[in-house]
Amino acid sequence: MGSLGRCLARSLPGPRCYCSAPAALQERTLLVAKPDAVQRRLLGDIIQRFERRGFQLVAMKLLQADRSLVEQHYEQLRLKPFYPALVAYMTSGPVVAMVWEGYNVVRCTRAMVGDSSAVGTIRGDLSVHITRNVVHASDSAEAAQREIGFWFRRDELVAWDSSDRDNIYGL
Repeated sequence: MGSLGRCLARSLPGPRCYCSAPAALQERTLLVAKPDAVQRRLLGDIIQRFERRGFQLVAMKLLQADRSLVEQHYEQLRLKPFYPALVAYMTSGPVVAMVWEGYNVVRCTRAMVGDSSAVGTIRGDLSVHITRNVVHASDSAEAAQREIGFWFRRDELVAWDSSDRDNIYGL
């Protein structure tokens, strides 16, 4: 990463995530603002953090997730004791599903989301309880690809060129 990129990364608030330039690391991730984020009107703050980090929004929709979508999304958690409450919570109100794109976006998103006790992270700054933790973020590039397919059709993903990409990443 060039000195401009390091300076930009240091100037941004929140967890440090240094994004390097190789095109192979260009990836997409799913971020879902959960019902508590929508109800508490936190969407602007959440989106702003991703835009300031230099990530590009390629899809977004407000929806009332149905039970089958939530069960499909959280299939790997179905044997956990909290699973019924999680499904009930995720279907209790509208959510906003987003796809973000950028270099190392999965790893950076996980750092930005953090946990409920990490000051400077989305959850640390905005959540009020571990069960109301504001957002879901994909935990790997493979999971992101699978999860994006649950929430979006291919034609809902908008590929567009950001005019400031060279300025952000110093390419």
